[in-house]
Amino acid sequence: MFISFEGIEGSGKTTHAEHTVKFLQDKGHDCVITREPGGTRIGEKIRAILLDPLSKDMDPLTELLLYTADRAQHIKEYILPLLSEGKMVLCDRYYDATMAYQGFARGLNIGLIEKMHTLLFENLKPDMTLLLDLPPEIGLERAWQQINNGNRISKETRFEEERLSFHKRVRAGYLELSRLEPERFRVIDASKKEDEVREEIIKILDAEINRRI
Repeated sequence: MFISFEGIEGSGKTTHAEHTVKFLQDKGHDCVITREPGGTRIGEKIRAILLDPLSKDMDPLTELLLYTADRAQHIKEYILPLLSEGKMVLCDRYYDATMAYQGFARGLNIGLIEKMHTLLFENLKPDMTLLLDLPPEIGLERAWQQINNGNRISKETRFEEERLSFHKRVRAGYLELSRLEPERFRVIDASKKEDEVREEIIKILDAEINRRI
């Protein structure tokens, strides 16, 4: 089973992905966690370029191609081998992030992104996508608080430094994607308290796993 966690900055997806993999492992599931960008050694180098605030002048097409390169390595080296072994793979961001950020927010052609994913990766998508949704104003406030407290890497703030209007487009993009694929997406109110969000995620996963047994 392949599960992705999506959401804007400060939505808590990384925290909840880590909680979730521990919960699933404690339940006896053979489960691993990864992320994009940066799920491989090569991907970490690509991540450093993409999230560096000094890369603020990066062209949107360059950005798309770097994310695609990261995903190519990630799928071949990590995701597909683990799925073929029967492991449950949890991914902190994946294809939908590219659609939301580079497509809806940057304005690149949505059809182009979809076609690239189909041609290059045989349209590999998660079995389930957990979208942690909240207003960008709240998410950015949380993200900057974590950065200023030293709980997040200060060298990875290129997207946090984008205008609020950019983050609003990202959120709208995510919600549109969830509307187009309601059978795959589960939209969760991430503005709630952390423990409430965690309980909802566990409830959703328990139901889905039991359905598949």
